[in-house]
Amino acid sequence: MTDIFSAINLGASQLQNRIVMAPMTRSRTDQPGDVPNEMMARYYAQRASAGLIITEGAPVSAVARGYSLTPGIYTQAHIDGWRKVTDAVHAKGGKIFIQLWHVGRRSHSIIAGEQPVAASAIKEPDQVYGPLPEGGFGMIETEAPRAMTLADIAQTQADFVQAARNAMKAGFDGVELHAAHGYLFDTFMRSSSNVRQDRYGGSQDNRMRFLLETLQAVVDEIGADKVAVRVSPHVKEGSSQIDTEIADLIVNALDKMLPMQLAYVHFSENIGTYVPVPDSFRQRVRQVYPNKIMVAGKLTNASAQALLDAGYVDLVAFGTPSVTNPDLVARFQHGWPLTEFDADARLSLYGGGEQGYTDYPTYVPDAHCVTA
Repeated sequence: MTDIFSAINLGASQLQNRIVMAPMTRSRTDQPGDVPNEMMARYYAQRASAGLIITEGAPVSAVARGYSLTPGIYTQAHIDGWRKVTDAVHAKGGKIFIQLWHVGRRSHSIIAGEQPVAASAIKEPDQVYGPLPEGGFGMIETEAPRAMTLADIAQTQADFVQAARNAMKAGFDGVELHAAHGYLFDTFMRSSSNVRQDRYGGSQDNRMRFLLETLQAVVDEIGADKVAVRVSPHVKEGSSQIDTEIADLIVNALDKMLPMQLAYVHFSENIGTYVPVPDSFRQRVRQVYPNKIMVAGKLTNASAQALLDAGYVDLVAFGTPSVTNPDLVARFQHGWPLTEFDADARLSLYGGGEQGYTDYPTYVPDAHCVTA
C-alpha cells in the first residue's frame, strides 16, 4: 500500500511526500502593483514540508484579476517578488507550483480596469473581494461581463503562455492552470454559461477547446512535466442547478489531455454548493486517465489515505489545514492535534498582515506550541 508520506515524482521534481498545500487566496501583496513580498515568502516557506505547494491564484494579466491584492505574474516586479517565495521554499527543501488564474466574469471593472470578459455575456449573482466605496476592502458585487471575441481568446492564450514563461524565470517548479470554480475556463466548459455559436461553443468538443488549446500551448512552452490543471465538475457554479453534463465533459477532456502527459490533474471537491463525488465517477476517471491525479476538498488524514488505497488518486491536497498548521505533515505523521480553522481565521483569509498568516504555531509534544 502507498501511504500519503511516500515520495512521488512529478517529472523532474521528486516530492518528499504526497501531501499538497492546496491553493488559497490570501491577498497580502505589496501595493501598488500587487507584488509578492517577504511576508509571503515566510508564509510559504513555513509550509515547505508539504510534498508540493500550490500557490494562491496569480492573475495572468490585468483583466484576469478579480480579487484585490492578489499577486500577479505578468510584470517584472511580479517575477522578482515571486523569486523571493520560490527561493525561500527551495531553501527548505520544498517544491512549489504557481496557479495561473483568469477569473473571467467573477470580477468588476474597478478591479480589472475594464469590463470583465467571459465565454458569453451572462451575469450571475456573485461577490468578490474588492475596494469599497467608503474605503478599504470587502465583498462587492461583480459586474456584467462581455462575451470574448476570437481576438480576446487568442490574447488570453498568449497571456497564459507568457505567464508560464514568467513563472519559470521566477523559479517555480511548475504551473497549474485554474479551470475550476466558475472562473474563465470553467464558464467555457459549462453549457449554462456558454451560449456561443462559434468553434468555442455548442458541442462538448467546442466547449473544452479553449482549455485544451491553452494547456497545449503552455506545455509546448515550458514542458509537460511542469504543467497541471485544476477542475471542479461536482461543484455548482452560478444560479443554475448542478450541470449534469459537466462531469461527462471533464472525462472526455481527460482523454484528450492524456497525450499531453501533464504533471497532474487536480480535482477540487466538497466546497461551496456541491454534490458528493460518486465512486463510479472516480472509476471512470481512472479508466480514462492513468496519469497522476490530485484531489482536494475537506480531506482528513484518513479520508486522504482511503482515496490512495482505492487507487483513485496519487496526491492529496489540503487547504485550510495547511493555513492553520504550517507543520501539517508532522502532525499527520505523529497523530498530533490540528489547529482548527475557526471564524477568526476566516476573517484573516483575505488581506491583513502577519496575524492569521505567518503566526500559526508548530506543535511541540509535551510542551507549549512555538511559533514557526
